[in-house]
Amino acid sequence: MPRATKSTEHPWAPRTLVVDNGAYTIKAGFASESPDVETECFEIPNCIARSRERKTFVGAQLNCCDDFGEMVFRRPVEKGYIVNWEAERDIWEQSFMRKNAPLNCDPSETNLLLTEAPNSPTSLQTNCDQIVFEEFEFDAYYRCVGPSLNAYNDIASLVGDPPTTQPISTECMLVVDSGYSHSVVTPIVHGRSVQQAIRRLPIGGKFLTNYLKEIISIRQTNVIDETYIMNRVKEDVCFVSSDFRTDLDKTWKGQVGAHSKPSNHDIVVDYVLPDYIHHMKGIARPHDPRTAAMRNKYGAVPGPDGVMETIMTLGNERFAVPELLFHPGDVSMKDSGLPEAVMRSLSALPTGLWPAMLANVLLLGGNVKIPGFVDRMRTELRQLAPAECELRIAVPESPTKFTWLGGSRLACNPELVKERFVTRQEYLEHGANWLLKRFASTWTG
Repeated sequence: MPRATKSTEHPWAPRTLVVDNGAYTIKAGFASESPDVETECFEIPNCIARSRERKTFVGAQLNCCDDFGEMVFRRPVEKGYIVNWEAERDIWEQSFMRKNAPLNCDPSETNLLLTEAPNSPTSLQTNCDQIVFEEFEFDAYYRCVGPSLNAYNDIASLVGDPPTTQPISTECMLVVDSGYSHSVVTPIVHGRSVQQAIRRLPIGGKFLTNYLKEIISIRQTNVIDETYIMNRVKEDVCFVSSDFRTDLDKTWKGQVGAHSKPSNHDIVVDYVLPDYIHHMKGIARPHDPRTAAMRNKYGAVPGPDGVMETIMTLGNERFAVPELLFHPGDVSMKDSGLPEAVMRSLSALPTGLWPAMLANVLLLGGNVKIPGFVDRMRTELRQLAPAECELRIAVPESPTKFTWLGGSRLACNPELVKERFVTRQEYLEHGANWLLKRFASTWTG
């Protein structure tokens, strides 16, 4: 006997909470017909942090912290997957169940759309489903691979196509998501990921920050315990070089010729570290050799306002760190760079799909914000891709919130909600193994 439709079994909850559960931040908000990422999508730090004064910050509480020196972080997501639900539960309760929280909701009267990284282990998926339905008791739930939600965004306008009557989802697209834990290339066909063509590069924002900490600690001063500060340094001054060899020569400190050194003042900068008394944030300044000499002699130098400042000088570190996304071999990794990962992903697809994929390449994730990243990807992909295929690269205005935007649009489509979401009643009736099959969201063509 065929199962009755969901609409006759169970009335849908009035609100849907869309949660893009990233490793660095959670992008969350309630679905709406015309979503505005700036006002409706909240970025919540996905961590529990402890300050040097032993004060604990959970999730969004970190935004109220005024001293990040020697901050210790505990993150529930490792390698893109939720592995510590004890910590994640505390963050969710602080963000979604607290009375005065902006996203406060009653799970029993709320649907949940939750993203996961590609190739998530079955055991972690089952554990996630159990937490959602058995502990939080959400009314209905849909778990899916995050990049697949971008098929419901308006990609045509990003690549310059004329306005057309949009289908429910973009037919073919190639999502390159370079985030905190890793960088993943995911082909999407009709809103479903192509499992056999997913390619992963184990380098993301976390790897880059740790590498920057290591080389600065070796060359200048010990910053191994300053994860937050060095992450800000990376975001403030790092860039992707369009000509790595030339820029490396410009910052070379050795002699060239008899007694000359190349000019490096257009790349080298002095970075004033925050002391959380006079300077709450780091400050980048043009390089002054006299300042560097005084720092080497005295450890700190007086600033323009007379306050003693701790300064580090950044030269080739500015572009050598993000270069790992394109040449992991610089740190003896056997993986190929991100452009090559894109081509390896394409090689696992039928050649007939290549033109459509290359015409809809979408760049997402926090690393896309690094200056020069998009231009470098465009240049290297054009060199690797077949000449007869048009290459069009789309970069949304908010590359970290774009996946959430696609999820919000999916959750406002009644047909897709009935097709994809599972109610708690169905879960209790059919069990966890049935739910795993329901949420298998890969394309087989």
